[in-house]
Amino acid sequence: MNETLNVLENRRSCRNFKPDMVKEEELQEILRAGTYAATGMGKQSPIIIAVTDKKLRDEIMEENRKIGGWNEGFDPFYGAPVILIVLAKKDVVTHVYDGSLVMGNLMNAAESLGVASIWIHRAKEEFESEFGKALLKKLGIEEEYEGIGHCALGYADGPVNEPAPRKENYVYFCK
Repeated sequence: MNETLNVLENRRSCRNFKPDMVKEEELQEILRAGTYAATGMGKQSPIIIAVTDKKLRDEIMEENRKIGGWNEGFDPFYGAPVILIVLAKKDVVTHVYDGSLVMGNLMNAAESLGVASIWIHRAKEEFESEFGKALLKKLGIEEEYEGIGHCALGYADGPVNEPAPRKENYVYFCK
């Protein structure tokens, strides 16, 4: 089977990560793949915030946990040591789609390199909060961005689930 199709068919969300940091070379390749996602009219509206600092990662995790309404001590990033946060310019009409394609590229690139991933939501709420606005300001990001998602990365601590069977009537042909 074609390598790309194999990656697409076998990537699964990971909910149990080892604490080991993703290798720098792998992280750079994953990030590069994210920058090559298709975007509406080629505007490249998304940005990626790569978080490898444990203290900041844990602060973001705590904010995400609060937004999700989980009990103290729960990690919505499942222990992943790297969080890639995708945001996109609010004034670009295709920003949500553009950011979603970046998320897909990040997760598929990770899979191709043996790095596990999961898409974690609530980035929109995070970056509408004072916490998120302060983080953007600290990074010197002044334009209006909407949080699209978090791509949590790391090495899987155990096997991933098998793919669910594809539903009937997923594809309709017009011949």
